[in-house]
Amino acid sequence: MYPVTEDRAPEPLTEYAHRLTRRVRAFDRRHPLLWDLHITAFWVTAALIDYVGGGWRHNAHNLDVPGWLLLTLSLALAVPLLWRRTHPRTVLVAMAAFALVNAWTGAALQAALLQLAVVYHIALRRDLRNLWWATALVIAPVLVSVARHGEGSWDQQVGSQLMSVTVAALIGITVRTRRNYTEALEDRARRLETERDQQARLATAAERARIAREMHDIIGHNLSVITGLADGGRYAAAKSPERAAQALDAIATTSRQALTELRRVLDVMREDEQHQADLTPQPGLTDLDHLLDGVRSAGLPVHTSTHGSPGLSPSRQLTVYRVIQEALTNTLKHAGPDATAQIELTYEDKGAVTVTITDTGNTGRTDRQAPGGRGLPGMRERTALYGGTLEAGPRPHPEQGWRVRLHLPEENPQ
Repeated sequence: MYPVTEDRAPEPLTEYAHRLTRRVRAFDRRHPLLWDLHITAFWVTAALIDYVGGGWRHNAHNLDVPGWLLLTLSLALAVPLLWRRTHPRTVLVAMAAFALVNAWTGAALQAALLQLAVVYHIALRRDLRNLWWATALVIAPVLVSVARHGEGSWDQQVGSQLMSVTVAALIGITVRTRRNYTEALEDRARRLETERDQQARLATAAERARIAREMHDIIGHNLSVITGLADGGRYAAAKSPERAAQALDAIATTSRQALTELRRVLDVMREDEQHQADLTPQPGLTDLDHLLDGVRSAGLPVHTSTHGSPGLSPSRQLTVYRVIQEALTNTLKHAGPDATAQIELTYEDKGAVTVTITDTGNTGRTDRQAPGGRGLPGMRERTALYGGTLEAGPRPHPEQGWRVRLHLPEENPQ
C-alpha cells in the first residue's frame, strides 16, 4: 500500500501562471487578428534588427549579398506569419521558396527558422500526414546550403534541422492532443449537464403524475363517499333524525380523513426542512377494512373474499388499495341505487396477486370514464409500474354492471 498524501493547495506562482494563461487564451479567442499582428510585428522587428545591426554576418556563408535582397528575405520570412494559423500550408510553401534563396545566396538569415513555427501550426491544425512534405520543405534549404557552400557535415546539418522540426511537430501534436482532450471533457460535461436537466424534468413530471394520481384517488373517493352520505342523510332527515345525525358524523369523519391524506401528500412537496412530511405510512391492505366501512356507510354494500396469504411489498399494497378505491368510487358515482359490489383477492407466490372488483350497477352506461378523467389512466399507470395488467369494462352479457380486474406478476428479485 502506498502512503496516502493529502491534497495540497496549488502554489501561488503556479496558480498565477494558470490564471494568466487562461486570460491570454481568452484574449486570443476574442481578438485573434490583434494577437497575430502582435506576434508578426515582433518577429518582423527581430528580423529587421538582425539585418540592420549586421547580426546576419556571424552566420552568413557569403558576406557580399546585396542589401535589397537581405531586406526582401527578412520580410518574406517573417511577414507570412500573420496567416500561419489560417493558412499554414500555403505560408510554409511561400516561406520555403525564400528559404531556398536564402540558402543558395549564402545569406543564412536566422529568420528562416521561423518555418518551425509554421510546422508547429500544421501539426496543431491540419492532418498529420502533411508533416511528411513539410519536413522535406524545411530540410531542403539545408541540403542546398551544404551542397553549395560545403560548411559542416551532411549528417550534422541535416540531423540538427531534422531534430528541430521533430521538436516543433511534437509540441504541436502535444498541444493538439491536450486541446482535443479538454474539448472532449467539456463536451462530455455539457452532455452530462443536459442529461441531468432532462432527468430532472422527467423526475419532476413523474412526481407530478404520482401526486396527481394520489390526489385524484383521495379527493375522488372521499367526495363520492361524502356525496352518498349527504344524499342518504337528506332522505333520512324527515323520517329518522338519528340516521341523519349518523350520516353527518360519517361525513365529518370522512372529511377529516381526506384532509389528513391531502396534508400528507402536500407536505411531501414542501422544500422547507423545518416542516417535514407526516411520517404516516401510505395506505395498505390493512386499511382495506376502513375503506370498505366508509363505502358501506355511503350506501354501497360490499362483499369480499380472499384466497391465499398476502405477502406484498408496501408499494404493491398501495397499488392494490388505490385500484380497489378507484373501482368502488366509480361504483358509487355510476352504478346507481341498489347496486352491490364484490371484491375477490387471490394472493399467489412471490408477490403475485389478482384482484377482481365487480358491481351490479344497472344504469345502461357502457363507459365510466368521464372525458379528461384520471381514474382509469391512473389505475393503468400504477399497474404498469409493476408490469401488471388492468382490465376495466362492462361485465359480459347477460350480467349487468362493471368489472375491474388487476393482476400483478411475481416480484423480480433485487
